[in-house]
Amino acid sequence: MRIIRLANFVAPHSGGLRTSLAELGAGYLAAGHEPVLVIPGDRDGDERCAQGRVITLRAPRVPFTGGYRVLWRRRRLARLLAALRPDALEVSDRTTLRWAGRWAREHGVPAVMVSHESVTALLKLTLPGPGRLRSALSRVVADWLNRRTARAYHRIICTTGWAAAEFGRIDAGNVVRVPLGVDLDTFGPRAGRVRTRYAGEGQILLVHCGRLSAEKRPQRSLTTLHAAGLPVRLVVAEPESTGLARVNLNVLSKPSGNLELHECLPSARLKVRNRFSQCNEKT
Repeated sequence: MRIIRLANFVAPHSGGLRTSLAELGAGYLAAGHEPVLVIPGDRDGDERCAQGRVITLRAPRVPFTGGYRVLWRRRRLARLLAALRPDALEVSDRTTLRWAGRWAREHGVPAVMVSHESVTALLKLTLPGPGRLRSALSRVVADWLNRRTARAYHRIICTTGWAAAEFGRIDAGNVVRVPLGVDLDTFGPRAGRVRTRYAGEGQILLVHCGRLSAEKRPQRSLTTLHAAGLPVRLVVAEPESTGLARVNLNVLSKPSGNLELHECLPSARLKVRNRFSQCNEKT
């Protein structure tokens, strides 16, 4: 089966969506299918790797998103879909690629949307207005979008209860929960000698593994620790270097002195450090 997979807002070198896409592609390939991933990038490309075929289409950066790119040329993408002749379509984007579900229905192709996030939450970050009004408006717009999405796709696959909740709000009947797995051999609460490098006796070691981009709100780790008053050592393992959010973290960390920032750690080193954390927050 040829499974064409579409995604926007894929970080260049890291991120939960990028990891999920790679693991799903490798699984499809191992099961004997032909996965083809189409994503935006800084230049056109076509390669074969461990997750199958990956086609990159040149696309612009979206301002104020930390460098994310979006497949915005709908006609070009539709021509590519027709040329690829998919047996199934999988879309990992809740907003900008929703139209692909309608394309699939018109061409007799079964399609699923994989929901990793909440549109309601995304809208709260972007819509203007005071908090209560913004929340109400976010729900209204999200419900309108989600009804259209549920009609356009055969199945909506939600990886978390958080992502599924807003579909439950509109009584969508084609939602399936498929929780993401965790590699406990790599990411597990194990003690060891490495841990002593970061936390003292009686301290809780918290590893924040994620990009320090604004939409990830990395300050939450610190504000939570300050509010709880716990003896916690926070280590930020940052796969990619960003700007403003790091400055905000440094400002927040000054009162407690419990922040140790690691920039651009290779994945192997990230795995080692996460093995020795008692609590691992991945964004």
